[in-house]
Order: sequence, then C-alpha cells, then structure tokens
Amino acid sequence: MVAVNAVFVAVAFGQKNTVGIPSVVQDFFNEVDFVDFGTFGTDASEQKNGFVSYEIGSGSQTYTAKRYVFPFRLNRYETTYRLWYEVRIWAQQNGYNFANPGQEGSDGARGKAPSQAGCYEPVTMVSWYDVIVWCNAFSEKSGLSPCYTYEGSVLKDSADSAACDLAVCDWEADGYRLPSEAEWEYAARKTVSGLQSGSLASGQVDYSGKDDASIPAGEVAWYYENASETRRVGTAGTPFKASAPPSPASGNPNGAGIFDMSGNVLEWCWDWQEDYSECPEKKRYNGPEYGAERVMRGGSWNMYTLFIAAGDRYSFDPNECYSYFGFRFCTSK
Repeated sequence: MVAVNAVFVAVAFGQKNTVGIPSVVQDFFNEVDFVDFGTFGTDASEQKNGFVSYEIGSGSQTYTAKRYVFPFRLNRYETTYRLWYEVRIWAQQNGYNFANPGQEGSDGARGKAPSQAGCYEPVTMVSWYDVIVWCNAFSEKSGLSPCYTYEGSVLKDSADSAACDLAVCDWEADGYRLPSEAEWEYAARKTVSGLQSGSLASGQVDYSGKDDASIPAGEVAWYYENASETRRVGTAGTPFKASAPPSPASGNPNGAGIFDMSGNVLEWCWDWQEDYSECPEKKRYNGPEYGAERVMRGGSWNMYTLFIAAGDRYSFDPNECYSYFGFRFCTSK
C-alpha cells in the first residue's frame, strides 16, 4: 500500500461524557484525527496563492470543471456511532434537538447506548439536517465557533427543515463542518505525488501514489463484494471475523492517509447537487445557493465496485436517512 508522508493533527476530545458508554471501549483510539490539506505532500509547494486547483470529476464524470481548494483539515475516519452518541447526548442536554437519533452501523439499535461490538462502526440513519446540527453541537462542546446558522442564529434543531435548507456556512469559523464536494474529492484522490484517477476506488494506487488498478478495491474499501453490512472504521483490507472484528485503523488508508473514502457508508457533503460548471477564477466554490438534493460521496457497503470510485457522486433529499448513510467532518483551521 501507499507509504504515507502526511501531517496528521490529533485532536483531544476533551472531558468525555461517558453516559451509557461501556468502559471497556472508552479511549480505544483517537476518533478525531485530521489530515491537514495545506501541508500534505505537494500541497505546500503548489499553494503559492493560498490554494490548489484541480479538475473535479476527472476520469469519472462526463462533465468536469476546475475547482480551487483552500487549506482545510479532514478527519481520517467516518464518524463513529460512539462519538455521535456522546455528542448527541450532550447536545440534547444543551438545547439541541435531532429528528433522528442515529443508528449503530447498518443493523444496530437506533438511539441506544453504544455496544462493545459496534461502537466503532459508523453512525448511520442520519439526515443532512441531523449532521449539520450535530457538527454545531460538537463545535460548541469543544469550545469552537459553530459553522452553521440561520438568520444569524446557530442551528440547533434538525427537525426544522425550513431553517436547515437555508443554512449559511461560515467557512472561516474554527468549528466542525461537512466538507464541500470539491474538498471531499480532492482528499479522496490525493496522494504523495499528486492526484489519483477518479475512476478508481480511493487509495487504489501503488507505493509511489500512481494509479494501479491491479490493487483490488477490497484492499481499501468495504463494499458489496466483501461486506454484507458496515464494518468498524479504518479496517478495510483486513481479514474479517464476526467473532473477532479487526481493530479500528488497522486497515489500509488512501494515498493521503484517510480511511474508508470508498465504501462502508456514503458520506454527506455540504453542496446542493448540480451538473459541474466553471466557477469564478481562484475563488472557493461550494455549489449552488439552492437546490433539491444534497451531494453524497464515496459509495457504501451495499454497492458494487463500479459505484465506489473516488469521482462517483450521488445526491439525496437532505431529509433522507438510510442504513448506508453516514458522514465525516472537517475544519477550515
């Protein structure tokens, strides 16, 4: 697999609220661990003007377009149910409301305390509305500035779809947020030597970071052909035994050191869906102002190889939630 030379930013989760969380699974691994796309690989030399540019959809989509990516930090893992639950419990005690309580993996109980076996599987059954409100709660809990507001007020109720549809994101805030589609694809295709093709699963590259389809997708992704449900985050490429599931982060990451960018669960992005078109020169572009569906990326455990490529894109109503929907978060700073 790829020899990764990255800058990882580990973030302490602070004072843990361990309500309902079995002590045997606490502090097993750091669930908040960022890759800094501003200093990774060739980023520093390319960002002479404070950004990098690339062709979004290249190798995957009929229409492509140039996108400009400014420094950001993306979590190495899909959001686990353990982390989701801990923040949600705190949030509900501090004025937040969720339309959906989340589910432990693809077949766990909805809204219940994390189990020892499944707590490090990704949270599922969460809508786009739930996710942006959760990001605000996690930001506030961590002493950071929430990113999402409606008419100047921090969004705290995912059941208020009208307000969530008109959410404004402060891209300069230091809190947690969803990546834009351009940020997500950049991270999915980034390697130590440049960008991989969007036609392959994220991380399906050789040691030098060059495209190499001879590496099986199953080495970097949980999908229909090697999984019948979600798996613990960061374990793709390891032998799976239900009686002794592999440890989180024991599998193979992509070329930037990020796990599960293909497969396991589809991941919400910020953008409303639209056909790619050119954006203003040297400007951040985060999709259209309005739309009907929000973008999801990465494929999932119930999709075939053809549908988990780094450049593949999907979109759903922001109120939808299924057992193959999840997310990962990022920060601008």
